[in-house]
Amino acid sequence: MNASRTARERARSELISEIKEAARRQLSISGAQGLSLRAVARELGMVSSALYRYFANRDELLTALIIDAYEALAAEIEAADRAVLSSDFRGRWEAACRATRRWATAHPHEYALVYGSPVPGYHAPEATIAPGSRVPTALLAIVRDAHEAGALTVRTDKAPLPPTLIDQADRIAAVLASAIPHGVVIRSATAWTQLFGMITFELFGQYANSLDPADAFFDYSVARLADLIGLP
Repeated sequence: MNASRTARERARSELISEIKEAARRQLSISGAQGLSLRAVARELGMVSSALYRYFANRDELLTALIIDAYEALAAEIEAADRAVLSSDFRGRWEAACRATRRWATAHPHEYALVYGSPVPGYHAPEATIAPGSRVPTALLAIVRDAHEAGALTVRTDKAPLPPTLIDQADRIAAVLASAIPHGVVIRSATAWTQLFGMITFELFGQYANSLDPADAFFDYSVARLADLIGLP
């Protein structure tokens, strides 16, 4: 009985993986807006009604793809970070940034799904929050480690942070379980958003006839972002 159930669960898991792979191929053809269970079922040679046993609707399938994308990118960043000496904070930052760009370049449609334009009519459920937070947390963990090692160059801001930013910095630091100074948290958030801005510009062709190919610009900018954060 248990062996039979395990076999059914394994078969179900394999079919769900096939469905998601087919859906990713659909993303590359018609984008998230054009994704449909009917099209996925047709590619897999299934009747659409059979697909509904695995995903209740298009939004449920989109949610699964979004979670997978966040998890895959975070895993790439974390692996790149672990490959560098733990005390080499700048090296870890640069490796994490390069891993982010490398994954995005290899999976542009999945990157667009999570960091591109919102899908009309789709509202991301709470289940996407934790996977989505894993990416910035992986980047900010490098800053946390540098701070706790006393390795950060902490600068004094010319103007005090507004109360809203202080509250937001406190919430971010709480996620990392670290008393990182407010200014460091906000500069790190600036760096992480600029990182994704650069990648988005590159993937969506905004560097054409200017900074394309973007390799040198990317490496230069990542180093300057490390300076902004205060990484040694």
